[in-house]
Amino acid sequence: MDVLNNNGRLTLIAGPCAMEGYEICAEVALTLKNICAQLNIDFYFKCSIDKANRTSVNKYRGLGFERGLEVLANIKKDVGVRVVTDIHEPQQASTIAEIADIIQIPAFLCRQTDLLGAAAKTGKIINVKKAQFMSPEEMGKVAEKLREFGNEKILLCERGTAFGYHNLIVDMTGLPRLKKYGYPVVFDATHSVQISGIGDTVSNSGASEFMPTLAKAAIATGSVDVLFMEVHPKPFEALCDGSCMLKLSDAEILLKKLVEIFKLCRE
Repeated sequence: MDVLNNNGRLTLIAGPCAMEGYEICAEVALTLKNICAQLNIDFYFKCSIDKANRTSVNKYRGLGFERGLEVLANIKKDVGVRVVTDIHEPQQASTIAEIADIIQIPAFLCRQTDLLGAAAKTGKIINVKKAQFMSPEEMGKVAEKLREFGNEKILLCERGTAFGYHNLIVDMTGLPRLKKYGYPVVFDATHSVQISGIGDTVSNSGASEFMPTLAKAAIATGSVDVLFMEVHPKPFEALCDGSCMLKLSDAEILLKKLVEIFKLCRE
């Protein structure tokens, strides 16, 4: 199913985790836009306008819903990119849909029927993250819900499965198992290296050094259509999930390798 209309190219969804301000977003969006143009990658800029699912009330959430959406709209207009952001409550759907090209359902909320229904009814592409406690096969039921609400513009996203306390593992066989439902498969390389709940009051802990390895392995399955990465100019100064993110200056080298793997494994 040609949900993305990307002519068979690798699609990249990338940007900072939680919105910190216009300047950082614009820098990341413009840099990635230019890299993707050179590498013939289909690009969407992603940033959470209000990170409502942090593990502590003391952790940074973003600029707030209204201000965050305003900044996202300005990035879309000024940089000339399509944009992605996540939704946490059904009543947000229509407002987000005025700006976002893809609406993202957070992993912990992927079975929430009212949220799925509200997002689906916007007619936008819906990127649903697989919960850490769910199998690929259970995501078929999530896709079924979206279809029943009249939306088949569905992306199914792998972001790691709970393996033990705090730890995630990526089962690479899960990617072709998601693919069998006929929708584009997204691999979230950033949150797959997250170690949730044990960081300080600013950010979760993560093992970002393994993110390129997982990204290359996932693309090599031949089942991944979309790569999701969170990228920041100075990850360890980021206000959210910095230890999971890719440094912006490292993005071009990694993306070049991923494009070659993508082409090889799609031939």
